[in-house]
Amino acid sequence: MTDPAQFDLDAYLLRINQAGDRRPDATTLRDIHLAHVQAIPFENLDALHGTAPSLAPADLMAKMVHSRRGGYCYEHNTLFACALTTLGFRVTRLAARVMVGEANVESRPRTHMALLVEVPGDPQPYLADVGFGTIGALLEPVPLTVGMDFYDAGRRHRLMHVPNPGPLQMWVLEAFSDVMGRGIWQGQYAFTLEPFEQCDFEVINWYIGTSPRSPFTQRLYVHRVTSDKNLLLTGCNLTETHADGTVRERKITDEATARRLLDEAFGITAPETATLLPSSLCPQRS
Repeated sequence: MTDPAQFDLDAYLLRINQAGDRRPDATTLRDIHLAHVQAIPFENLDALHGTAPSLAPADLMAKMVHSRRGGYCYEHNTLFACALTTLGFRVTRLAARVMVGEANVESRPRTHMALLVEVPGDPQPYLADVGFGTIGALLEPVPLTVGMDFYDAGRRHRLMHVPNPGPLQMWVLEAFSDVMGRGIWQGQYAFTLEPFEQCDFEVINWYIGTSPRSPFTQRLYVHRVTSDKNLLLTGCNLTETHADGTVRERKITDEATARRLLDEAFGITAPETATLLPSSLCPQRS
């Protein structure tokens, strides 16, 4: 059970602009999933400065609900799990191997948190994930069904099975992408249904948030989804992908522009002490 003293459902729903029904059913699950993704950005400002962010519900509320900040997967999905359990859903935390940029499932460690959600009275569980932070991420939860195409708020996903040397069935979330006019399915992450506890993710979070080998300690990574476009700022590179497939890219070369962009486009107020664009990665204009 979520401690009501640490998690405020009313404040959370206000943050994600969700004033709909609070019944624990599939419609509510879809509505708050999409609302969360569109309201709270993905960002790694804490890890960029060598700090593993707190996953305590009270700290997540202070940062992501009461402040103009976002977070990465452990923060997003822990906060979302608090909301779901408060509403009456049953939630199991899953650990996944990220496959973006890598076809070999076994080559990546289990560093991503996803959620398996059970709806009261519904025999079909759902894969939910508000914290993947890529253009191939889920916008709405999808039923845990193999081989079926799902259209979630304009995106297209499916779940497949792949060989697994272990005793449990391995699932892969795939996203459909139109690359140069040729549609392909691309693996996003692989997972089994083995339950992981919050303490497991405390350990994973510490490594990802502090290790010099973690991609999130190396460069700025900020992602936001709106109803008509997808914004991604990685290092100095800003990519804006519109619903019609139009892609615009530009370089961000100074701190002032980066801060203004985070504020105006991503809805993030960066800490005053944070360095967003290290000179080694993003040379300043003279």
